[in-house]
Amino acid sequence: MSDDLISAFDIAPAPDGGVPGKGGPGRAGRNLPAAIGVGLALGAAITVPLFSPYRWGFVGVLAAAAALGIYEIVKALRTLGAQPPMVPLQVGGVAMVVLAYRQGPGALFLALVLTVLACLAWRLADPAEGFLRDVAASTFTAAYVPFLAGFASLLAIPADGPRRVTTFVAVVVCSDVGGYAAGVLFGKHPMAPSISPKKSWEGFAGSLVACAAAGAVLFATLFDTSPLWGALYGVAITGTATLGDLGESMVKRDIGIKDMGTLLPGHGGIMDRLDSLLPTAPVAWMLLAAFVAYP
Repeated sequence: MSDDLISAFDIAPAPDGGVPGKGGPGRAGRNLPAAIGVGLALGAAITVPLFSPYRWGFVGVLAAAAALGIYEIVKALRTLGAQPPMVPLQVGGVAMVVLAYRQGPGALFLALVLTVLACLAWRLADPAEGFLRDVAASTFTAAYVPFLAGFASLLAIPADGPRRVTTFVAVVVCSDVGGYAAGVLFGKHPMAPSISPKKSWEGFAGSLVACAAAGAVLFATLFDTSPLWGALYGVAITGTATLGDLGESMVKRDIGIKDMGTLLPGHGGIMDRLDSLLPTAPVAWMLLAAFVAYP
């Protein structure tokens, strides 16, 4: 890689010397026009191949996002002294996303196991010191990024796959937008001050309302299914999206960084956009399978 390309993935240190949060700018302090432009570009990168005659383009975008996410996570973990091997994680990560779409959930789970074993074997070539730490970091990376992303591939398999993926992404976006708007307007009671000081219970309520409403509308219009099931789906997605956001905030606090990277202007790194989507993907896949009949 060139120095310019590598710098695009650099993790952003916390503005207060190691701990993100109160000392640094929040989302409202980011470059809003850049954030909107990047958001629209990301949306186009997903929807255009998803609704094209060949959905492999969507799988390719998903695999690329997983590969970039793995790079950011590995680079961040290395600042803590862990040395998860990049090569088997990248190869195995792409394989998880592709095989999930090609062969289904069984192949996804098998690819995860093989990736972890490959990382273990790769690490055997190095000294024993730090072995458990590196294997744990490798397992975390494989399970967190490409394995969870593989469920988005599973969502795209059925004939109505584009509508399922659209519902998955749209409700997560509504969680972010509803939570942000309600938090800015009404936020007074911190939800998890030690993890994410700007996240409030009022914002969580806004996410809940936005997700329930979006789920109800999408289920009724895209699937001709009872809005009640859509509202219940939205409530569940609120929980997973919030959990993902808080979980990544905890990871970044532990590492001592503000963002996972600088690739996306106004957003941070690719993992700063995937934090809510990744843990939501398996739940969305299971709930849509339960609530919406396959065509």
